[in-house]
Amino acid sequence: MRWDWKQNPRLHALEASLGERRVHIRRSLGGAHGVERFAVDCDGTRCFVKIAPSVSVLRAESDGLRAIAATCTLRTPRVLAMGPLHDGDSGDLLGAFLVLDWIDLHDDGDWRAAGAGLAMLHAATPAAARFGWERDNYLGASRQRNGWSDDWREFWRERRLRPQFHMAREAGLDLLASRETAAVAASDRLLSGHVPCPSLLHGDLWSGNMGFDAQGAPVIFDPAVYIGDGEADLAMTRLFGGIPAEFYRAYEVRHTPEPGWQERDALYRLYHVLNHANLFGGSYITQAARLIDQL
Repeated sequence: MRWDWKQNPRLHALEASLGERRVHIRRSLGGAHGVERFAVDCDGTRCFVKIAPSVSVLRAESDGLRAIAATCTLRTPRVLAMGPLHDGDSGDLLGAFLVLDWIDLHDDGDWRAAGAGLAMLHAATPAAARFGWERDNYLGASRQRNGWSDDWREFWRERRLRPQFHMAREAGLDLLASRETAAVAASDRLLSGHVPCPSLLHGDLWSGNMGFDAQGAPVIFDPAVYIGDGEADLAMTRLFGGIPAEFYRAYEVRHTPEPGWQERDALYRLYHVLNHANLFGGSYITQAARLIDQL
């Protein structure tokens, strides 16, 4: 069925932006945080398309996908095109589009290869790298503050925890805002003397951002990349569960866990729970408060 372009001017702008290519929108794949997703045929080839209100959101995603792909470790969707969407009549900016190659994804596959691939991704960062990233990116609808730092403890305190507590204060989440001093003190204590090897991280690696292609090979997507402690990626994989033990065993063949990782695991999970509390509220608020108290 052909889409009625009048019902979505951004889809009409997408067709114009892709120029001479024959574009057919097959179906909507839903969306979140203002980002729409579509299955699209472009010159007869199936593609995955995102349309967002902001160019910066999709530029950050495409940069992350390209950075991971450049390591030749874990597969990511290839970036085929990205750019602004302009209204064909008025020239007004309507948002941005990102075109990725289509991958038929499955929930299960070679988890051992996924764990080994993540270990190789974390080992692929140049030894002289600093912590951070060249620009801010996004964790869901939240801006993820980056910038460079030589000190991991400082980076985690100032770029990860404090922005989340600032959001909590702005939202009136007093249960969390009142715990900032305690959380920061716990973070400084747990990371004192911990000097991780700088690693390229996916940044938002839960089971919903992992899948497997038709051959069972792992695929990761929707990154929020930065250079940090590989333990932070692993902590996120444990937050919602659903990832089997063989994934972690394969990872640990290449990266032996360092002493104290369990406590740091809780600290790294706190960042994501705080972000969920700020985005969604509800039980995430009390979960974050309990986690801070435990730390």
